Amino acid sequence: MKKSASLFFNRELSWIEFNARVLAEASRKENPLLERLKFLSIVSSNFDEFFMVRVAGLKHQAQVNPNETDSFGLTAKEQLSLISEQVHKIFFEQHAMVKEQFFPLLEKKGIIYVPPENFSDAERNFAGNFFQEQLFSLLTPIKALTPVEGTGGNELPYIANLRLYAAFLLTPIVDKKDIHPAFCPAADEKPLALVQVPASLDRIVRLPSERKELRFTLLDDIILAFGTRLFEGYSVEQSLVFKAVCDAAFAVDEDRHEDFMEAMEEILAARRASVPIRLTCTNGSPDITKILIEKTGLSEEDIYTAGKIIDLAFLSRLADKLSDMHGFSKLRYPVWKHFYPKELVRGEAVWDVLKQRDVLLHVPYESYDPVLRFISDAADDPGVLAIKMTLYRTSGESPVIKMLERAARNGKQVTVLVELKARFDEKRNISWAQQLMHYGVIVVHGIVNLKVHAKMLLVVRRENEGIIRYVHMATGNYNEKTARLYSDMSLFTSNREIANDASAFFNMLSGYSAIQTMRRLYMAPINLKSRLLHMIEREKLHSTPETPGLIMAKMNSLADSDIIKALYEANRAGVRILLNVRGICTLVPGIRRQSENIKVISIVDRFLEHTRLFYFQNGGAEEVYLSSADWMSRNLDRRVELMFPVTQDDLFQELKDILLLYFSDNTHAHELNTDGTWTLKKPRPGEDAVRAQEALYNRYKQRADAAHKEIPRLFTVRRKEPRV
Repeated sequence: MKKSASLFFNRELSWIEFNARVLAEASRKENPLLERLKFLSIVSSNFDEFFMVRVAGLKHQAQVNPNETDSFGLTAKEQLSLISEQVHKIFFEQHAMVKEQFFPLLEKKGIIYVPPENFSDAERNFAGNFFQEQLFSLLTPIKALTPVEGTGGNELPYIANLRLYAAFLLTPIVDKKDIHPAFCPAADEKPLALVQVPASLDRIVRLPSERKELRFTLLDDIILAFGTRLFEGYSVEQSLVFKAVCDAAFAVDEDRHEDFMEAMEEILAARRASVPIRLTCTNGSPDITKILIEKTGLSEEDIYTAGKIIDLAFLSRLADKLSDMHGFSKLRYPVWKHFYPKELVRGEAVWDVLKQRDVLLHVPYESYDPVLRFISDAADDPGVLAIKMTLYRTSGESPVIKMLERAARNGKQVTVLVELKARFDEKRNISWAQQLMHYGVIVVHGIVNLKVHAKMLLVVRRENEGIIRYVHMATGNYNEKTARLYSDMSLFTSNREIANDASAFFNMLSGYSAIQTMRRLYMAPINLKSRLLHMIEREKLHSTPETPGLIMAKMNSLADSDIIKALYEANRAGVRILLNVRGICTLVPGIRRQSENIKVISIVDRFLEHTRLFYFQNGGAEEVYLSSADWMSRNLDRRVELMFPVTQDDLFQELKDILLLYFSDNTHAHELNTDGTWTLKKPRPGEDAVRAQEALYNRYKQRADAAHKEIPRLFTVRRKEPRV
């Protein structure tokens, strides 16, 4: 980072550093080629959201509070300048990697990107026919009368967020014989025409080839190459492709209680019509670029110019297409199975197991099916009286929604808190809320001024012994698709105290109960943060030179100043602090008398690390917790989050071992330096290579193999039936 800091790193620059680590994963030659493309794609998608939210917020701040500084001592304007500098650096590195490394590597594998200037005659004929037959009727040129400098002109038309546009600077052909004079353009008119690239068509267009290779071009390439057909009476002077990232940092009116869903829909409409924050453009058209800068009100800092291709997010789609084709599967990671937990029996309900013990689920190493089975069984079981759960993000075709609808039809009392303010999932969640209400589900739309980010499911069941409550709590969303890609943990339990707390939690969320004290669970913004601060302080008090304290914590982001200051105080008392932070980390490690005992690592590998897991040595009375919350102010002060203990001996030890394994990783772990940079760890001479995710997969595989070798419950008898 450019500016030194004694206490904190800048949050935004720290997040950019995370994307630099993702890009570094794309550059690793030992990774399969198509996986490297995925990492490149992720960087592009990440920056889109970053500009829509964080950069947009800073631009607002620069106008309203220009002198306000962050904990790093930077004004909004200074942050925007540093952000532009760092993102441009990554942007250029990304595009250089595509041109100089990936396209040549793909070509060696028979996967060839063909720009229009390299079309063969057959390919040019194909592309021309494709334009005429599939594109021409879809495209709608919008003429913005924006002449060259000095002649004035109209404003640009509305530009949709994250959509690709082809822009054409036109010159009239005034003597064209077949144009009626009434329609012939004026001689001094030089308009800029915009054509939106259809999102309904696949951007990747496969070209015909007689060889055993895949030759492809892009939809926007074809539009640029043949777009002149759209402009009778004009010739094309310059052209380019651009994409606008627009402001999405809108806050809903929290006072609109009765029509909150309508208020959220208004936010979505405002987002669709918001102003550009960033432009990415292909190069070679300086006049068009100048016009776009002038008419959008952006500065040079906001413009990102690439070569022939922008919006590298399409590389993920390319990797998926190739994965489905014969012969290319070897360019992906080897398949890792999702093992069924050994404590559960596939196809059987979990009630009897959970009365005896807690069950820990670690996805994606273990299958997400037990969660879906838990909800499905609850929907159909005659003994189940009620289901209560929170929903923050779900998949597009969520089976959970269908199960909850079925439960309501089966006469269960179903209560669901659907968080309508889950950013960029608002539209989907509004739809789910309306659909659930249609089937008689009691739907809560969230809490005023707070986002409900906690993940909990409560099932109330009548059994012979009376009413039994079963609880599922998780670090990640109820989303079966991300459960195959994100590393998350969850706990099934029938512990009575936790069940009491779960009931109190849902009573508070439904609005029919005042804030209640919970005995085993900790809830933000009520007491989760104070509990963390207490445990850090307790660790400090227990720590001695002979037996120093120990804190190990794994999370996505660390940026809460109170927590960081408490960790610094614990450090001064000799507490050893090991932090596994995937993304943002504003804590500065390695400073004498402040953080010399603090080590921060970040692991970037095939699965997205998403688990929040905290360990406190506590003078020998060890404690371990799972949580939905990162150690950020937004999670601890402005969201409803949960932290829950894991006390069962075998599960406790398993979580502690997993934390230690992560800190032993020396192949995919990056360590944070005092200057804010990160260094990839490598095995020392004579040291075995440790890859935490691979070690975890092998651990669960061995466990599954051992379970298969256990004595079966029934003998399988071979016999021949007697003849009749």
